[in-house]
Amino acid sequence: MTGSRIVALGHYQPTKVVTNDDLAQTLDTSDEWIRSRVGIATRRIAAPEETVADMATAAAEKALANSGLTAADIDLVVVATCSSADRCPNVAARVAANLRIEAPGAYDINTACSGFCYALGTVDHAIRSGAARNALVIGAEKLSAITDWTDRSTAVIFGDGAGAAVVTASDEPGIGPVLWGSDPSMKDAVVIEGWQPLIRQAGQTVFRWTTFTLPKLAVEVCERAGVKPSELAGFIPHQANLRIIEPLARKLGVADDAVIGRDIVESGNTSAASIPMAFSKLVERGEIPSGAPVLLFGFGGGLTYAGQVVRCP
Repeated sequence: MTGSRIVALGHYQPTKVVTNDDLAQTLDTSDEWIRSRVGIATRRIAAPEETVADMATAAAEKALANSGLTAADIDLVVVATCSSADRCPNVAARVAANLRIEAPGAYDINTACSGFCYALGTVDHAIRSGAARNALVIGAEKLSAITDWTDRSTAVIFGDGAGAAVVTASDEPGIGPVLWGSDPSMKDAVVIEGWQPLIRQAGQTVFRWTTFTLPKLAVEVCERAGVKPSELAGFIPHQANLRIIEPLARKLGVADDAVIGRDIVESGNTSAASIPMAFSKLVERGEIPSGAPVLLFGFGGGLTYAGQVVRCP
């Protein structure tokens, strides 16, 4: 096979919904303040006993069911996360065990909010090289466990959830070349440090970076895939802030009828889970035609970034 493609998607979110009005009960904030600054209306929060691996498994199980494949067909599991409480075993191994996948390659990737695109890139490379044939690629986060719920600048932003893709070998590539990199000068813009960490971010610093640097990187992703931004049927960036997503789409030159991922409104910022979760919802609702080009682009702590143009399953 000369390439790989996404054949199915799936997502999972906890049942508990936290509204902006709920947060205003304990924080000096309001629904209007939150919506005007980040565009978020609600977010999902995992139960205390619910783990990153639990959510990753649920999303992967749904994606696998949608693919028509079985656990016996999967030979690689990759999970992108920055919020797993356990260092070992990794989340991928736990997902494989939960789904009874026999002897897959299994590893985690931590590049924070760009993690899913990094994971998708490594899986595409593994399949192209012949190291794997059918893979599960998952982004899963329990950010509520590392959020300071007394800090208005971060507590209003983050949520929990997972999104997954089944990727298979293909004669006709459906995943374009990955553009990935980092900006070490911004290594402290988003941090989760220490043994019992809480997430911190320099929001305005990240906002300025996305405004001035991200558009040209997104254009380069399209150039590598041989697709013009105006030809995209969908654009799904990391769901960090609605004030980043909508201006970025305009600067990129995405067509007026292209579908823009705006899951930030109902799910908040779910880091590595945000892109696959938003993508899965759009596909489930039939909003993007099968085979149409979609630009995925993630950016997060480090500061890392990654993106690729994929064909919609």
